[in-house]
Amino acid sequence: MKIYTLHAKQNLPITLNEAWDFLSNPKNLKVITPDYMGFNIQSGADRPMFAGQIIEYIVTPILGIKTKWITEITHTETKKYFVDEQRFGPYSLWHHKHFIKEIDGGVEMEDLLHYKLPFGFIGQLAHSFLVKPKLDEIFEYRQKKLIELFGTLNN
Repeated sequence: MKIYTLHAKQNLPITLNEAWDFLSNPKNLKVITPDYMGFNIQSGADRPMFAGQIIEYIVTPILGIKTKWITEITHTETKKYFVDEQRFGPYSLWHHKHFIKEIDGGVEMEDLLHYKLPFGFIGQLAHSFLVKPKLDEIFEYRQKKLIELFGTLNN
């Protein structure tokens, strides 16, 4: 059973309040997701984030195959962090922690993702040439999109 980790950090020249307001609004996930993913929120994004919130999406990650994805916001501490976990979807495990903290001139955003693929050895093979490159691409897109929206912090 292989559990993979993705770790990303980004500094932005915005206030803690601005960062939290943007990140804690589930509708903004569509803004920072590549268009080709066909990201569409089906339900659960009608209010600001809270622990226990269930959000249902349709995504098209590869080969035009539409996939239902249901996540639960399991933990949240206002202006500090939140955690989303997949309840139904393509992964055997998806546990994604989002941290924000104030730094000189802005905020530091940090993502820590732990995930596991289905299908045993076949899933592990697919990880290196399909899943990891796709996740890296999505997180790179997010980083560029956040810079486009908020600018860059030069420390």
